[in-house]
Amino acid sequence: MKKYFKHKLTNLINISKIVTIHYFEFEKNFKTEGEKHDFWELVYAEKESVICTADGAEILLKQGELLFHKPNEFHTLAANGTKAPNVFILSFVCKSSAMKFFENKKIAPQKSAVKFIYSILEEGKKTFDIPYSDPKLKKMQLLKNPTLGGEQLIKNYLEILLIDLLRTSTETERGNDIFLKGKELSVKPVNDVIAVLQSGVTSSLSIDDICAKTAYGRAYLFRVFKATTGKTIMEYYLALKIERAKQLLRENELSVKEISDHLAFNEPNYFTKTFKRLTGLTPSAYKRRSMEL
Repeated sequence: MKKYFKHKLTNLINISKIVTIHYFEFEKNFKTEGEKHDFWELVYAEKESVICTADGAEILLKQGELLFHKPNEFHTLAANGTKAPNVFILSFVCKSSAMKFFENKKIAPQKSAVKFIYSILEEGKKTFDIPYSDPKLKKMQLLKNPTLGGEQLIKNYLEILLIDLLRTSTETERGNDIFLKGKELSVKPVNDVIAVLQSGVTSSLSIDDICAKTAYGRAYLFRVFKATTGKTIMEYYLALKIERAKQLLRENELSVKEISDHLAFNEPNYFTKTFKRLTGLTPSAYKRRSMEL
């Protein structure tokens, strides 16, 4: 008799509770007094722009953009005083460590993600008694005859939406080289180093430069960065440079030598060898292929 292995599925994001589902059609001078709570809130500007604040920082949320308010963050929302906006707001409880990615994030979602926002809204209407444009709603009541499986679909659609946003924001064509999974998201030294590398992609940073900018010791950074990302700091730095090089090659405005100089490679030959090692193609071959697409 054959033996089968039952693979236990892991969850990157698990939504445990839905707090509110709102679809507002605000007048042009609407504004809230502000609030904070111990759960997440997602704000999507479906029509016209709105002005949000997060712990005192003002954020312009343009039409088609969404913003995340993390738990216990004081936030407000206001129309822009000129146009009457339509806004979707969803609040929920999620303890998954991957949610740290969304802290202070403003994102312009692709159409593939927006469809899940509308699916959540439609299932919400068929599941809960949601008053029209009531910003003071604190508790949603189930309908007397809610649609079959509506609560589960709301949970599933929201989880898929968040995963879609994570993938779109973090994955490259070579796979997810940037996104840090699970508990790794909370490793501040790694995030600090990545920020320095990203801002210095056109420079020639040394390990000493990175240590000075982040105020961490060499041995500690080497250990935690490799354990978290699977790459050394310089491997990661080179990968960022090559990703930028691919973009520049597709834009077709600079020669290979000019790109090599722009990204602070010592010589074009080293740039070409590094590019081929990481992509499988020379810069010239990559450029030709992209022009054929």
